[in-house]
Amino acid sequence: MALVVNDRVKVTSTTTGTGAFTLGAAQVGFETFATGIGNNNTTYYTIFNQGTNEFEVGLGTLNANSTVMTRTT
Repeated sequence: MALVVNDRVKVTSTTTGTGAFTLGAAQVGFETFATGIGNNNTTYYTIFNQGTNEFEVGLGTLNANSTVMTRTT
């Protein structure tokens, strides 16, 4: 597991709550976490709740197939 940073990753998610979240499809013009970060790696993330002022910034770890991110800190 390595810390990987890539500035062209942006995906959707419908997950709510404070636990791990399931990653959706890449936005047009961006990469998925699987492509840009890679399986089992750790990266910085930002979550923004559209239509509100709610956001979160943290460090997360991807699972073995980069479909779920666990909040590390």
